[in-house]
Amino acid sequence: MNIPQSSFPRIVIIGGGFGGISLAKKLSQKEYQIVLLDKHNYHTFQPLLYQVSTGGLEPDSIAYPIRKVLQGYTNTYFRLAKVQKIDTEKNIVETNIGELKFDYLVVATGSTTNYFGNQTIAKNSMSMKSIPQSLNLRSLILENFEQALLTDDLHEREALMNFVIVGGGPTGVELAGALAEIKKGILPKDYPDLDTRRAQINLVQGSNRILPAMSEIASKKAEQFLEGLGVNVWKDLRVTDYDGKIATTNNDTVFETATLVWAAGVQAVNIKGLDAKDYLCPGNRLRVNEYNQIDGFEHIFAIGDVAQMESEQYPHGHPMMAQPALQQGDKLGENLIRLSEKKPMLPFKYHDKGSMATVGRNKAVADLPKFKSQGVFAWFIWMFVHLYFLIGFRNRVVVFINWVYNYIKFDREARLIIRPFKKEFRLNSEN
Repeated sequence: MNIPQSSFPRIVIIGGGFGGISLAKKLSQKEYQIVLLDKHNYHTFQPLLYQVSTGGLEPDSIAYPIRKVLQGYTNTYFRLAKVQKIDTEKNIVETNIGELKFDYLVVATGSTTNYFGNQTIAKNSMSMKSIPQSLNLRSLILENFEQALLTDDLHEREALMNFVIVGGGPTGVELAGALAEIKKGILPKDYPDLDTRRAQINLVQGSNRILPAMSEIASKKAEQFLEGLGVNVWKDLRVTDYDGKIATTNNDTVFETATLVWAAGVQAVNIKGLDAKDYLCPGNRLRVNEYNQIDGFEHIFAIGDVAQMESEQYPHGHPMMAQPALQQGDKLGENLIRLSEKKPMLPFKYHDKGSMATVGRNKAVADLPKFKSQGVFAWFIWMFVHLYFLIGFRNRVVVFINWVYNYIKFDREARLIIRPFKKEFRLNSEN
């Protein structure tokens, strides 16, 4: 990998997400050699992926070059690499571009979509955990409307305009709200010769309320907002299969749809060498102690979505969101600095800063430590928080300008099929 030898201990960080970037920043200018590995050369601000999928933002607004993040950091290196295996006995990371020896290893690989073993759904549904996936979904949504214009089969046309979103967490709720606003304000202008009023947005939740991790008042208010936008909210309903045309459920409800978005669960991204049952918890997460050390190791750590730190308050680990990753990255950086100074490490304690979700224009819910809010004020809080945590001044400015323009014009300019994701849909076809 052409990493120079150094008298400083080498820390290899796998993953340039929230946790990995937070750790790299904390250790900048310290007496360590830092090597950050990621299969992409950019950091993705995942909370806004749904806006890329629905044409509200272009992908470069929520992505930031990792090399630019690390500019000016001494003894810090980035390599574009896909990690294939970790040799815990020899302290070697094996990648597609070569091997690298480490003194300390930090696994910050994040999470991916969890289909709970259903390969048919995995094959035929859409997910939204990366920029390429979001661009594919954006193209598919637009292509379905183009295809709906061309078919004479009314039944097929309605299936092309029928969207099913599985999972009533923040991702599902925000995507459903965005699609509902597109149906209301944009589709009638873009497709005047298509009866877009027949388009349906269905949000399917397996439990008895959406946003189950938030307060009941937030769940109820979000449901009211969605229903006010024309979204069909289905509760206590689980999608059990989807063959690309028909989504079946755990009761007699059936959806004929060309677009099913799976947002019903996530699981940690694991690496060979740390995939033994001794290390893993449900959802492929790695069991760590209060210092983020993986069970059985003093020099191998895990942070963020991939780490499960069990406690009395969080028996199943911290929520798989940005805040725990950011805080764990920062705390681990502090502890590694303490190790270099021959001081004992300090235990990690999560500070819950709340959770929030936007449902659309002037509509959001926010559960904050000191108060709860719904509606316009919560929407402004949501916008401020997301702008604050975006990396890069340019990205903040571009996203803010886009939001202001979309708010004033009630429009989404990025309705572009840049990378076609053609998926021919014939409801009555055997192929």
